[in-house]
Amino acid sequence: MAVSSASSASVPPPTGAADPGPRAGATRPPNPPPSAADRRRAPALVPPVAPADPARTGGGVEFPDRPRLTELRLSAFAGHRRARFPLGPLTLVAGPSGSGKSTALEAYEALARLGGGAPLAEVFPDPVACVPERARPDAQRRRGFRIGCTADGAEGPVRLDVAVQAEPELRIVGERLTAGGVVLLETALRDPGRRTVQAAWHTAGSSPVTRAPLPDDRLGTPLLPLRVAGKTDGQRQVLAAAEQVVVALRSVFACHPRPDGMRAAVPMGSGRLLSGCDNLADVLWRTRSECGRRHAQLVAAVRAGCAGPVTDLLAEPLGDGTVRAVLDRGDGIRTQLGRLGDGELRFLALALVLLTGPGVLDVDPPGEIPPAMRTLTVLADGLDRALDSRQRAELLRLAVWTCGAGHIRFLGTVSDASWAAGVEGVTVVEPAR
Repeated sequence: MAVSSASSASVPPPTGAADPGPRAGATRPPNPPPSAADRRRAPALVPPVAPADPARTGGGVEFPDRPRLTELRLSAFAGHRRARFPLGPLTLVAGPSGSGKSTALEAYEALARLGGGAPLAEVFPDPVACVPERARPDAQRRRGFRIGCTADGAEGPVRLDVAVQAEPELRIVGERLTAGGVVLLETALRDPGRRTVQAAWHTAGSSPVTRAPLPDDRLGTPLLPLRVAGKTDGQRQVLAAAEQVVVALRSVFACHPRPDGMRAAVPMGSGRLLSGCDNLADVLWRTRSECGRRHAQLVAAVRAGCAGPVTDLLAEPLGDGTVRAVLDRGDGIRTQLGRLGDGELRFLALALVLLTGPGVLDVDPPGEIPPAMRTLTVLADGLDRALDSRQRAELLRLAVWTCGAGHIRFLGTVSDASWAAGVEGVTVVEPAR
């Protein structure tokens, strides 16, 4: 697996609304940080200001204490064996069809849902499809798969590895949480007749470990705060490591823009963007009034990525409880989104995702964690699908800038990453075939 983290060419941040559009060879100045008034008006839409200027760092700003996933491991999952995916603030998994790019994103999303406490059957509705094709059953006709990740943060690198049995019954048969060479949690299936696994977690008190049963249909790591007292240094280390992994996994938004769904008027609702971006018009109705600064940046991006003049992006209520999105061309003409091509609609949706945040996207952030410690991770399969070179460049510009601010991490798949090669702040991973 080839990995590259470029640091030779910087991408400027997105432009403001007054910018007439990109010019060949032009370098755009960075936008000033959000004002206090902006933050008071729309705290959910304006990300915190990074301690370093992303225009100088190219989007490579890291926050050492903020939990984040730095590696995804597919030890035995679908078409992957012993696969490692290093993850930066902005990571592109590149490769031809069939190389396992989408599978990597599916594994990431599965771990995120397990970290949020979702039951195994809900996360893996077709678990047999996750078993490597050539995996042979053991004497008890059992087959399964193994996935894992590393979360970095205040506790240093913390590894989580999970073994799942897919046949004959779906269950977690092993889980290990380690940090600094110490096994903090380990579970194993001792009695196949019971719907539990035997768990042992680090105590470092009068006894080195504490043992207790945990359910076999949920990840044990997010359950530890309910079982570990935190009375000894060892127990507190277990809780801190578990929290770091869970926080790093939570707040994932899997973005799958469906152009056909964006063309029609939609009912007014919560104003939270769904995974398919079908309700984009409803979200625009909300965000345009809540944060003028971010909306101006979105309009500038749309101007660069859509054909023809664009002076504004609006949501028009139709009087029947629905709203539709239109492009204002500036000459009295408003183009309904239904007239745009698939590439333009996908570009618009992805730009909106990058320029908003968890307050607008339909995610479930950990409410008990301060916002300054949270990081939203956006997953985008087929990032370059239907996009032309101009749209890809502008989208990359937005992604580098927002990931550099530290409140968003981005993991996308592309068929060819040559257009992103050499851009500072972009990590390119090519799965081994």
